[in-house]
Amino acid sequence: MPKKIYETSVTKQTLNRVKAESMPFDWSINPYRGCAHGCSFCYARAFQSFIGREADDEFQNRILLKTNAAEALEIQLSRMAKRFDYDINQLRDHVGLVTLGTATDPYQPVEIQSKITRGCLEVLAKYRIRTSITTRSPLILRDLDLLSQMDITSVNISLNTLDPGIIRMMEPGAPLPYKRLQAVQKLSENGVRTGLFIAPILPFLTDSRESLEELMTAAKEHRASFAMTSLLRLTPDVKAWFMHSLEQHHPALVPKYKSLFRGAYPDNAYADQVKALAREVKQKLFLSGEVPEESRSGCMTAAESDLPAFPKPTLPLPAPEVEQLSFPF
Repeated sequence: MPKKIYETSVTKQTLNRVKAESMPFDWSINPYRGCAHGCSFCYARAFQSFIGREADDEFQNRILLKTNAAEALEIQLSRMAKRFDYDINQLRDHVGLVTLGTATDPYQPVEIQSKITRGCLEVLAKYRIRTSITTRSPLILRDLDLLSQMDITSVNISLNTLDPGIIRMMEPGAPLPYKRLQAVQKLSENGVRTGLFIAPILPFLTDSRESLEELMTAAKEHRASFAMTSLLRLTPDVKAWFMHSLEQHHPALVPKYKSLFRGAYPDNAYADQVKALAREVKQKLFLSGEVPEESRSGCMTAAESDLPAFPKPTLPLPAPEVEQLSFPF
């Protein structure tokens, strides 16, 4: 097994603006590049070419740590706050929703020591920024003390099967299913709105009625508030590595995948069939299919009703260098 290589980098900005109107969030944060979970289907493999790296096993064995991510985030939000005379409500409305985990898992194993993700969450909490998190790891429970005090719109635990054999084949470094389900339950029991992100659904492996119903039933039993589904997408770089993995474990499926994926997405007839099946199972289990629609303008939501009440909260002037908000953590 190749040895993991960890490298550090200094980032100029931690918040990255998401301009695509199809995305339900305004900014993304990714404290790492590369991911030790090593999911063969991960679409973030395609981003490796941007920094001159390959989408193969280098993705899971050479991890880049943005060690100053929290400090850079503090600088970004402090500058934004200054534009609004340090009025936190106006800042929150301007920023909107920030999502962690859009490209690589913010709770991959190195986070145990580095605590870069936790540092970013502490800054987001300080400025009362609406936040969502997507992860495959129960390590998120370490930060339950912080999450329960934040404006978390949702935690999305990624899991696409209860079959540990498939997990080990396609997600060699990721936690096993029961650990992720336990995380769903623990977060939900502590008031953090949590659901299952069933992604990606793998053709001929996890797309049967039995598989989807078994997984969604388990989600319901572990107090998931919702279940979202997403089909497999294979861009050229990702497709090459995924097919390599498939050839090793399920060679008989390779021709079927080549027939199904003429491009990045599966055949339309197949996609419509699986989407309809997923909707049917969710309806049968009375399981919501999505997180609540959030206003992109940052208006008050039900989740904010439990936040500490501040009369027109402001930050002390001038003081970007000092502690700007105090929370009862």
